[in-house]
Amino acid sequence: MSISDLYPTGLHEQNIGHFATIVRLALLDNKIDDKEHKLLKRLASRLDITKREFKAILKNPNNYPVKPPVSYNERLECLYDLTKMLFLDKNPTIDKTSMLDRIAVGLGFPIENVRNITKEAVKFFLKEPDIEDFKKKIKKVNPIKH
Repeated sequence: MSISDLYPTGLHEQNIGHFATIVRLALLDNKIDDKEHKLLKRLASRLDITKREFKAILKNPNNYPVKPPVSYNERLECLYDLTKMLFLDKNPTIDKTSMLDRIAVGLGFPIENVRNITKEAVKFFLKEPDIEDFKKKIKKVNPIKH
């Protein structure tokens, strides 16, 4: 066993926190349905979450702290994943939208623009976009200032 096996990298810890947040969203109704489970498996693979980690996170997602991403593109990818899980059922309720507002603030999006960002994310996401289209749309309402 190497040292890197004993001490996870910051990126991996960030991925675990992100995945745990997605699991918490899936569990809002106290169950994970088949569509949600399928999405979780795909995301776990993309985020390099092991089977052991997957099971542990599903069992108790609150044990894993959120570590917000630093780069803008990583924040957009997190927002994409979280929006996808929240609106998998294509039912944009006020509760889900206000939760997405809080998530966007937690990811580091500017408070004064969060409403526009989440409004655009929900509107666009209901059309089944891919992540690159999603990034372009959010960057349009929240341009990076160099």
